[in-house]
Amino acid sequence: MREYLTIPHKISDIERKYIAEILAYQFDRELVDPFLENIFYIQNSINTNRIRNVLNSEMNLFLVLRAQDNLFSLTLLSGEILRRYTKPVKYRIIVPKDISEAIMTGGNVFAKHVINIDKSLRYGDQAIVVDNDDKLIAIGKLRLSGEEIMEYKRGIALSVKERVKYENNT
Repeated sequence: MREYLTIPHKISDIERKYIAEILAYQFDRELVDPFLENIFYIQNSINTNRIRNVLNSEMNLFLVLRAQDNLFSLTLLSGEILRRYTKPVKYRIIVPKDISEAIMTGGNVFAKHVINIDKSLRYGDQAIVVDNDDKLIAIGKLRLSGEEIMEYKRGIALSVKERVKYENNT
C-alpha cells in the first residue's frame, strides 16, 4: 500500500504560525495557545508537501487539516481542548444524558434531541457534542445551522465523526 503522508516531524516556527492563523480564523484567537500547547509534530502530504495531520507529544492524531477548505477537522483530543477552554454553549451541541448513550454506541445527533446549541454555528461547521454536565460525547459535522436545529426539530443535526466509547456502569 502506498503511503500518502510523510513521517511525523517536529513542527517549525513557520508551520506553528501557519497553524495558529488557521485556528484563529476557524475558532477564536484566545483558543490558539491552548491548542498550540498540544501540537508537537506534523505530517505533510507527499504530493503537495502541505500540512495534513497535526499530532500531539504522544504521536496521537490531534487535528486534520482538510485540503478542500484549509480548515481543521477535530478529533476527540482537540474536542476536549475546545470543551475545556470555552464556555457553554460555544461550539457545542447539548443533548440529554439518555440520548448521549445512544450517540456513544453508534448514532448521529438528531435535531429533536438537542437541548441547546451555539446558534452561531453554520452548516458544515465542526462541533462538539456534550451532555447536560458538559461531558464530551462526540465530535462531528453539522448538517443544519444552529438556528435551523432549534427551529425545525427534525432531521440529522450532526453527523458524528468520532465518539467517546460507551461504558455501561450498571
